[in-house]
Amino acid sequence: MTKGRETQAAALAKRHLAIGSGLGNPMNLRSLGPSGELGTDALAFRGCVGLLVLLLVILGAPSLFGQPVFHPASFGAVGDGKTLVTAALQKTLDAAAAAGGGEVELKAGVYLTGSLFLKSHTHLVLDRGAVILGTSQKSAYPLVVTRAAGIEMRWPAALINIAGQTDVSIAGPGTIDGDGDPWWKEFWDLLPAYQSRGLRWALDYDVQRPELIRIYESNAVRIGNGLMLRRSAFWTVHICYSSHVIVDGLTIRDNGTNGDRGPSTDGVDIDSSRHVLVEKVDIENNDDGICLKAGMNADGLRVNRPTEDVIIRDSIIRQGISGIAIGSDTAGGFKNIKVCDITILGGVRFGIYLKSTRTRGGWTDNVTMSHIEMHGVKTAIMIDLNYFPAFSTPRIPLGIGKNLPPNLHSIPVYWRILTAPVASAQGVPHFRDITLSSIHADGVGTAFSINAMPGAPLVGFTLKNIQIDAQHAGSIRHARAWTFKNVVVHSRDGAPLKLVDVELSRGAVLVPSTLGMSKLGK
Repeated sequence: MTKGRETQAAALAKRHLAIGSGLGNPMNLRSLGPSGELGTDALAFRGCVGLLVLLLVILGAPSLFGQPVFHPASFGAVGDGKTLVTAALQKTLDAAAAAGGGEVELKAGVYLTGSLFLKSHTHLVLDRGAVILGTSQKSAYPLVVTRAAGIEMRWPAALINIAGQTDVSIAGPGTIDGDGDPWWKEFWDLLPAYQSRGLRWALDYDVQRPELIRIYESNAVRIGNGLMLRRSAFWTVHICYSSHVIVDGLTIRDNGTNGDRGPSTDGVDIDSSRHVLVEKVDIENNDDGICLKAGMNADGLRVNRPTEDVIIRDSIIRQGISGIAIGSDTAGGFKNIKVCDITILGGVRFGIYLKSTRTRGGWTDNVTMSHIEMHGVKTAIMIDLNYFPAFSTPRIPLGIGKNLPPNLHSIPVYWRILTAPVASAQGVPHFRDITLSSIHADGVGTAFSINAMPGAPLVGFTLKNIQIDAQHAGSIRHARAWTFKNVVVHSRDGAPLKLVDVELSRGAVLVPSTLGMSKLGK
């Protein structure tokens, strides 16, 4: 280990120990951001933040204690961007694990590879100019049992895999590039054939694409520290069934340099996991920026694992479908989620996006989002409980076996899993106990587009200190016991915010004006 890395690790440990200096007492989360409001739910997050602090110290230990360094070149890896070096890179990683742990340092160069598997106590460092480039050969990504897009099934391994491991990190100013363009092209080329057969819901599962980084059933994992992730074929960072994971100091650029857009290129997906910290990430993609998930439909309800004790902060989302999202995989539920100090720019369609449908189930408990700046987004706050029916309501069309898309020869087994019936009592999602505060948005198309279900309204939301300048105020439909305080919407079209089947909490008021201002709360 170099002295510089030892100093950096020690500094990180000290910084996060300072955040947790009140661990002997009820934790005050005011230190998480500039707002005093962040300390109000401190007790619920005391254990979460305390364990994250401990994790940072543990992950600094390899540098502090000087574990051995392994160089892929010594195992035959060449960085010419043409030679497939999967075996050499994997041998290097395995040697570090066999030694009881160590650092694998990748020097400048372009290393063409298929799936790599990191093991416990292994720390991959990409030097400046080092690029791990994913091959487009499908055979280089072996099928593994995992969760893919909300259901458990066999799916290609990711480019970088951490599965069933502990104490693993990926860091440095280098790049991991999935070379997503050929994978994306296959999806877009097949889209018309699937849409015309009523199979839009199956396309993502039939055109199987490797994620860039998958953290699965693992703990004590950290990625970031200046790392660049590019052109993922599918989800970029997938944290699934894992705990004590930190994503810190990460840049994601998933769109192609020639303007190509990758389908389903989510930035960071936190999926049925707990004790997760995401901070200082910078994202451009073509789907959700940072997204919370918990399984979907019958399979997600069977697994029934929530996403809980998550902190997302100090990040920017520049382009994509959403900035911060919950869903649409909601079956396991969400608890103790805190989002703060987020900037969302005009390349994003929906600033805050909550989505589900009547077969996905799930619930929310103690979700707070605060100190969010939006500039030029299409819709500031979007909640849709009838999300994308062609995708979210899968049905196998009668007689489809004789009219399959050109890439299929028979109906896949997982179609039956996707279309398994869900009882209405289980399938209806229940979003409640969500607080949105200190949100400022300008240059917006629509301020609110909130649409729940008549029999399953949104309950117990608190909105305070929100100011939105938009072309349209929008609407809120099917809500109960909502509390508003100092919520002001300036609509340039002059129309006030429309409330349909909404019961406000005591003291809430709606004041429309001919100037297009809607004010809710005193």
